[in-house]
Amino acid sequence: MKLSFSAQDETFREEVATWMGENLTGEFAQMRYRGGPGDEHVFVEERKAWERKLHGGGWTCIGWPEAYGGRGATIEQQVIFNEEYARAGGPGRMGHIGETLTGPTLIAYGTDEQRERYLPGILRGEDFWCQGYSEPSAGSDLANVKTRAIKDKDSGQWKISGQKVWTSLAHESEYCFVIARTDSESVGNKGLGFFLVTLDQPGVDIRPIQQMTGTSEFNEVFFDEAVCADSDLVGAPGDGWKVAMGLLGFERGVSTLGQQMLFQNELDEIVRLAKVNGASQDPALRQRIADAHIGLRIMRYNSMRMLSGGGDDGSLQKEAMIYKLYWSSWHRNLGKLAMDVMGPESEVLDAAPYELSRLQAMYLFTRADTIYGGTNQIQRNIIAERALGMPREPRG
Repeated sequence: MKLSFSAQDETFREEVATWMGENLTGEFAQMRYRGGPGDEHVFVEERKAWERKLHGGGWTCIGWPEAYGGRGATIEQQVIFNEEYARAGGPGRMGHIGETLTGPTLIAYGTDEQRERYLPGILRGEDFWCQGYSEPSAGSDLANVKTRAIKDKDSGQWKISGQKVWTSLAHESEYCFVIARTDSESVGNKGLGFFLVTLDQPGVDIRPIQQMTGTSEFNEVFFDEAVCADSDLVGAPGDGWKVAMGLLGFERGVSTLGQQMLFQNELDEIVRLAKVNGASQDPALRQRIADAHIGLRIMRYNSMRMLSGGGDDGSLQKEAMIYKLYWSSWHRNLGKLAMDVMGPESEVLDAAPYELSRLQAMYLFTRADTIYGGTNQIQRNIIAERALGMPREPRG
């Protein structure tokens, strides 16, 4: 891992900063620093337009190989892009799932036909994706999925039935990658398939879930014999677990850089507020702000370390297994810090229509961080069993 950047990298940094300064203006200026956790409901159409603007400048999917429309950017350049994006106040990315999860997974595991069909829409910022993993009885325990995929003998198509939950931005997406059981007799991580499913079709019902923030970033998605072409199965029937684990590697890979971009913006807002309202004069709060800054730096360096040893198939070093536990606990504590810096104002809404401030919404949203994507308890089991080789927890 390198902790410094070459002269060529710094030239790239200047290119990013210049473009952002020239383009995050006019109609896009209102979106600066918006669209992060708990704030995803704002400026949705404008942020979709921003994705197309990024594409026009050559700034979508920069880490993809050039053969698929990317820049083939190095890890160092991807770090730089996310740093400068954050510094300029770039809004939360609507194309995040497609660019950092769907795209790399198809590049690693998909067919030429699948790549030709789906990658251009992601690259252009025109097609948006969501993730169909969790279910009511299979949240942290992904291998317990109940959603079924049955192949129709006459048409050769797959018919998918089941329920997915906590599906972020499904109501704003065109496609969903879905883990479903292709073998009705299988259990655990055997007999699964990884499907690319069109959401705008009969048999798909998307129901928003209202959160504590009053918004509905999450959704339930019900599939009632929704159709998926055989050509939209990634890998063979039964390969679903392998593909799903590869995707989770990408989720803990370059995807983390965009997440840290949003964290930095939130921390900057907390520091600004502390200076304005005098909270920065409180020694205890100053120490907690310093601890948050240090924690974010550690997060960055650990990400660069784990990315420096990753594979093109999403595989990462064992150190990557600490990432979700680390960031979720850090972010939850950042939410608490935000409320303490706000002081009594944290419990007050200014005026009608009584909308939450960004920091209030962030605090409420962070209460879920240590639950979704695998609870902290599950993450500790993963670290113990898969990284450290300790005995598996007894299953009752």
